[in-house]
Amino acid sequence: MSRDAWVLVVLGGVVALATLVGAVLLAVRVVRTRRLLGALGVGGKVAFYGALIYAIFPVDILPDPIYLDDMGVLAGALIYLTRLVHRHRAAQRRRPGQPEVQPGPVQRPVP
Repeated sequence: MSRDAWVLVVLGGVVALATLVGAVLLAVRVVRTRRLLGALGVGGKVAFYGALIYAIFPVDILPDPIYLDDMGVLAGALIYLTRLVHRHRAAQRRRPGQPEVQPGPVQRPVP
């Protein structure tokens, strides 16, 4: 092999390794949202399991040494799950029947 071919092979290996690390980090973040799946409903479960199955399944849009499509699916699922979590937490704060508390200035007791 010529020197230019070795440079391309090494550069391709570095890119493949970087995308693999990125896909693994995104998968770990998606898995961390697993404990909230019961509260997020069916849409959250479908996004969670669909993204993980797509990332693990060997048939992809792009071949497996290129993890850009896996990273895109995992990132999309993570964004969707994050929005569901924020909506769920906002709904927990605004329970029906409870008066809304308006933030105001903090009053300190006079000594």
